[in-house]
Amino acid sequence: MKKKTDLIIGMILLAATIIFIILFMTNDAFFNWAFERHHNILSWYIRPLFIIPMVAFAFKKSYTGIFASIFALFTSMFWFPAPVDTNPKVMEFLAFEMEYLKGTWTAPKIVMSLAVPLFFIMLLTAAWKRNWKWLLGVIIGAAVLKSIWSIAFSGEAGMSVLKPAILGLIICIGGVAYFFRKHNIGGQSKS
Repeated sequence: MKKKTDLIIGMILLAATIIFIILFMTNDAFFNWAFERHHNILSWYIRPLFIIPMVAFAFKKSYTGIFASIFALFTSMFWFPAPVDTNPKVMEFLAFEMEYLKGTWTAPKIVMSLAVPLFFIMLLTAAWKRNWKWLLGVIIGAAVLKSIWSIAFSGEAGMSVLKPAILGLIICIGGVAYFFRKHNIGGQSKS
């Protein structure tokens, strides 16, 4: 794909992601519909796996691939049907998460929420520069911080995040290590 075409398609996918986030945050019916499906913990397990294609596409410097992966990550929360039965701790954690997203946005909450785009920037920059040490540090740091945040702010219900986070972390590290080994990338940084 030509660089210009790749950039245009990538920007369309970025715009689609932004539109999705705005719709999600402003339309209560859509928000509730998506969260009903997010109670299906399969979405919890699949979301971290999108880090692998993001890294691969950043390595290849493909905006289309990067932003398609990010769009898929965000929308995957509602890919699975709403579960018939949900673990009470999962329900409690998601109730906290829903309240967090729909509650008052204070300055500290805005600053804390900026960690999400910062994660993407750091992840993609590390992959773009082919710095596997920085990349693994970002992936591990994000999983640890997400787990700490979940437990610190929602108590015992946040423990429900640990199993998907740890499994996702292991698979991501394995996938990224395999990808970097396959492409014979050491610790050197390249532009």
